[in-house]
Amino acid sequence: MNLTFNNRVALVTGAGRGIGKAIAELLAKNGVNVICVSKSAESCGATAAAIVAAGGKAKALAVDVADGAAVAKASAALLAEFGTVDILVNNAGITKDGLLFRMSEDDWNSVVSTNLNSCYFWTKYLARPMTQKRWGRIVNITSVVGLMGNAGQANYCAAKAGMIGFTKAIAKEFASRNITSNAVAPGFIKTDMTSALPAEAAEKITSVIPLKRLGEATDIANMTAYLCSEEAGYITGQVFTVDGGMVM
Repeated sequence: MNLTFNNRVALVTGAGRGIGKAIAELLAKNGVNVICVSKSAESCGATAAAIVAAGGKAKALAVDVADGAAVAKASAALLAEFGTVDILVNNAGITKDGLLFRMSEDDWNSVVSTNLNSCYFWTKYLARPMTQKRWGRIVNITSVVGLMGNAGQANYCAAKAGMIGFTKAIAKEFASRNITSNAVAPGFIKTDMTSALPAEAAEKITSVIPLKRLGEATDIANMTAYLCSEEAGYITGQVFTVDGGMVM
C-alpha cells in the first residue's frame, strides 16, 4: 500500500536513535517534513542531516521533553515557523530500572516525566492548531509492559500504561475535530537498550516470543507511519502491539 501524507509536518520525539530515528526516516521518505527532537543536539542533528542527505526534509530540535516550559517555548517557535504541526509522535523514553523498595524518588520522577509528562506537554501545545485545521495524527509509542507489567520496572510500566490511558482520553476529546490518537506498543526490539543484554537474558526473552526473534525498529516505524497517514483516518483510541505475538 502506498501511504498518502499530502505535504504534512511531523514532530518525532526521541528521534536521535533507535525507534524514533526509524520513524523519522520513514516519514521523511514518504515526503513528510520531519522535526527531529531529542535532548542531545548531536543525535537529533545526525538524524536530520541523514534525512536531508537522502533528499528528504528535516529539522533538528534539541529540547528536554520532560521540561514543560522548554516544550512550550519550542512549540511556540515551531508554530510560528510552520503554522501547524500535523503529526505528533511521542516516542521519547528512558529507563531507570530497579525493584520498587530500592527505587529512588528521582528515578521514579525522571522516568514518569520523560515518558509520560512529555506526551501531555507536546499534545497540549501542538494539538490546538490541529483542531483549527480539522486534521491531525497523534501516535504515542508505549510498550507491551504497559499492558502486562514487568518486575523491576514499576516506574516505566506506570508511565507506559499512563500513555495508553492518555491516548484513549484524547482520542475521545479530539475525534470531533478529525484528529486521531493511537498508541503503538513495541515488544522487544533491537535497540541500544536490548543490545546491552547478556546472551542468556536475550535467549530467555526470545523463548517467550512466538516468532522467536526480536523485532526491528522498522517494524514499529511501519505501523506508526500507517497510523499517521490519510489511510488511517477511521482508526482512533486503539493500542497496537508489535511484539512478535508476545501479548495475545
